[in-house]
Amino acid sequence: MSNRTITSTVRRKGIGETLRRELLETEVLLRSVPATAVALFVTSVITMNLLANKTIFQRDWIALDGGILISWLSFMCMDVITKRFGPRASNKIAVFAVLVNLFVSLVFYIVSIIPSTADDYTALNSIFGGTWFILLGSTIAFLASAVINNILNWTIGKAFKKNPDGKAAFAVRTYVSTFIGQFADNLIFALIVFTVFAPIYWDGFSWTVLQCITCAVTGAVAELFMEVVFSPIGYRAVKNWEKNNVGREYLEMIESEL
Repeated sequence: MSNRTITSTVRRKGIGETLRRELLETEVLLRSVPATAVALFVTSVITMNLLANKTIFQRDWIALDGGILISWLSFMCMDVITKRFGPRASNKIAVFAVLVNLFVSLVFYIVSIIPSTADDYTALNSIFGGTWFILLGSTIAFLASAVINNILNWTIGKAFKKNPDGKAAFAVRTYVSTFIGQFADNLIFALIVFTVFAPIYWDGFSWTVLQCITCAVTGAVAELFMEVVFSPIGYRAVKNWEKNNVGREYLEMIESEL
């Protein structure tokens, strides 16, 4: 057997072992994160993408879509999961939520194109059918902002050498990461959907770059306000998880791999 063949075999085994480890780790993670947190996270992502189809306010210098009314919940769930399980785990849950959303969107689309002999469901079909570039933009924006939020949240938390598990540390890490993450989410989504695709597919309707930026800032401020209001619930949830040693199986697995 040549050296090239041996190297290729080792590389394949290495990739295969890495994939098996990742699958096992993900399986344990989904078993470890409380179902309530995952359910709220997935529901908020699905709802956020549906509401993003509607512009609820628009002026020359500002525009807002309906997604800002619920996207704060996604970020609060990520902050709580990051605090207990780490950014890698939170990123995986974010990917899981996106995959569920894509599946639901596919089911909605199939339902929307099935003809009905009972009544006229044109309005409902337009909602269920959605718009492909809104789904594309929201998916890219959310995944990018999730990584930004989770890594930033974890990094800020590590900077607190004194009482890193206290209320002040939790507040700072969640508020800063949420504002920056939400700004990135809103801006990426608005630029992709309303400056690239909307002018082509919506008869010239579009947002200006200024509207995209102001939407991102305004949305981030509004969602930060919601985070401030509800973060005490998230903090209590984390403390309860720590008290009851929730997720021990996953945390022990991660520690053994270090």
